[in-house]
Amino acid sequence: MPGERILIVDDELPIRMALKTAFLREGMVPQEASCGSQALEMIRSQTFDLVVLDIMMQDMDGYTILQNMRADGNTTPVLLLSGRQDEVDQVLGLGLGADDYLTKPFRLSVLTQKVKALIRRSSVYNQQRRNLITVGPFRFDLMKLECQKQGRPLNFTARELALFRFFMEHPGQVFTREQLYRQVWNEHVVDDNTIMVYIRRIREKIEEDSRNPVYLRTVRGIGYIFNDKE
Repeated sequence: MPGERILIVDDELPIRMALKTAFLREGMVPQEASCGSQALEMIRSQTFDLVVLDIMMQDMDGYTILQNMRADGNTTPVLLLSGRQDEVDQVLGLGLGADDYLTKPFRLSVLTQKVKALIRRSSVYNQQRRNLITVGPFRFDLMKLECQKQGRPLNFTARELALFRFFMEHPGQVFTREQLYRQVWNEHVVDDNTIMVYIRRIREKIEEDSRNPVYLRTVRGIGYIFNDKE
């Protein structure tokens, strides 16, 4: 995995240098932070593929850094390092959002393999997220071309599916019938009755009461709008 950006957070210079050398050998791009405050500043201002985080540091422990990361919404994979082998420490770290845990002393080969596995897993997860559109209770899988509401499959026809996907990609926007025909189906001849039929069918599948829709609403005199919440 050449070029992966790794942040090494440890207040012991020999450990940072050893990890840096190991990552450079793997074609990765390591950066260093010697204390917790420096690490948080770097994490908040830069993007990393993974953070190798020592737990025991003088100014701020690794648990606090990890908590701050997750509180900020940062989902970067974190591999915790610790000289303590108590199971409770591992459970605490994983419970706070760490992705894996390694106790000192360790083999550099084991650490690099863990790092590669975590980055690979994160990459797969992010790819899966990019293939999903989630709006309110609805989820659209772009790979499978399937749509669900609260985990329940919505059995759309192909044209209904294309229309609902367009609405999910543009929540809160009003579209005229002409815009829907042109942008969804690339058709310029507008049949008001046909679009009304498709809207009605979609409502029957997504609304609790299709006669009083809360998600796919009519904007009188203009067209339709898809709301992402009730």
